[in-house]
Amino acid sequence: MQHADQNWFVAALLWLFVLFILGAIVVAKRGKELYIRKIPGLTAIDEAVGRALEMGRPILMVPGIGALNTISVQALQIFNYITRTAAKYGNPIRLACLDAAVYAVAQEIIQDAYQAEDRMADYDPDSVQFVAAQQFAFAAGVAGMIQRERIAASFLLGEWFAESLIFAESGNMVGAIQVAGSTQTTQTPFFVAACDYVIIGDEFYAGSAFLTREPVLMGSIVAQDMCKALLLASIVIGAIWTSVAATNHDFYNKFKSVYGTDGWDRVFGGKP
Repeated sequence: MQHADQNWFVAALLWLFVLFILGAIVVAKRGKELYIRKIPGLTAIDEAVGRALEMGRPILMVPGIGALNTISVQALQIFNYITRTAAKYGNPIRLACLDAAVYAVAQEIIQDAYQAEDRMADYDPDSVQFVAAQQFAFAAGVAGMIQRERIAASFLLGEWFAESLIFAESGNMVGAIQVAGSTQTTQTPFFVAACDYVIIGDEFYAGSAFLTREPVLMGSIVAQDMCKALLLASIVIGAIWTSVAATNHDFYNKFKSVYGTDGWDRVFGGKP
């Protein structure tokens, strides 16, 4: 904001975005139902939990192989909802972690999910496991878990790299229903090929708002979409404006070359 005097348009646009977000949050808190389109991968959670219950086999959740950051926290928030749904029916769960910090936070989140559903008697501290701290050791450990326990439903959400297809193919081999999501576009094709549902792009960040319908989250998501639309409109208008200005400038130069330096002033009464 210290450069607002140099670029007033950017500063005004930034403040407009802030007002959109705050306004949408206020509207959501007042009870207005805001619309977010259905996300197939998240609407399939109940189906996946129900299938695991029918088969009497565990549900696997993996929050990627990244550190404790926005992506892994978002994945854990979605896993909190999945765990609460599973806890209602007594489904066993498995949550595998590579990062120690993610492991510690995951333990608390899963315990809170069981407590919220008043099913602490079913809570197993070993359901959240720190598998390994190296990429392919972790991949081998999780793949072995999928094969040994014949996972019925698999949720792979977070940061993924070369190990993504190992997990997806292992789940596919045991017939698990799989929901995957990644912020790495290079891994999305592998999930599309081997998983039942894939959460792509901004759908991943909208997940917790879509599932919980929490007013602050709902307002933020809807306002962000409005800001994106406004930003896109400003880009289109700016491109048209610049093109027209460039065209007028070229026309002015050609006119001046034909009628002289003062030709434009004599004909039109000033520069364009």
